Amino acid sequence: MKILEAQPKLVEQVHKAILTEIAEGKLRPGERIIQEQIAQELGVSRQPVQQALVLLKNQGVLSDAPGRGLQVSSMDPTFVHQMYDMRAVIEGLAFRKAAEHFTADAKARGEQLLAAGRDAVRRDSVSDMINADMAFHNFIYELADNPLIGPAMEAQWVNTQRVMGSVLLSADKPRDIWDEHEAMFKLVASGDAARAEQAARKHIQEAADFMIQRLGDSQGDQDAA
Repeated sequence: MKILEAQPKLVEQVHKAILTEIAEGKLRPGERIIQEQIAQELGVSRQPVQQALVLLKNQGVLSDAPGRGLQVSSMDPTFVHQMYDMRAVIEGLAFRKAAEHFTADAKARGEQLLAAGRDAVRRDSVSDMINADMAFHNFIYELADNPLIGPAMEAQWVNTQRVMGSVLLSADKPRDIWDEHEAMFKLVASGDAARAEQAARKHIQEAADFMIQRLGDSQGDQDAA
């Protein structure tokens, strides 16, 4: 079997670094991606950068630029709406199952994640807010004890990070999600599976409505500029 020239973990790190730059608005829609520059900034060879860029293109984050090369893709509100429709169903299932499988040992971990999210908001760190949100939801997926949920959501989170980053840079409302997260976690901890599922679906659907509206407003501002 052929020896791989780049470790998968390095490609994952490059992928995460580029996605973070996009989510934080440092690489904006339509901006060209310069492979050599990224490799130099990250202190890696071109190969892991190239592999990460291929992955990001397959995930819809990057697209072919005019002429040649890649650019950051624009976010399509219709695609975002469809993505959140899927998330609402899967998140609802995850929270239901997490409530059914909740153990006392999980309480402290959940409270730590809630505290980390509130701390990220206080520090006004967009990347930390996104990471804290992902960590909380991944914790719920683990509690659900269904090995299919995490992988199913992984692809969704790639684009969710972009949406969250774009909105967090221009609006305050998404920063109050930790009150909702705390309420949802209490339902999970109480073992109320039906209400936990209902709350999770409502949480995702309301987030989708707000974020799609904000994306539409920001795109309108860009067109008018």
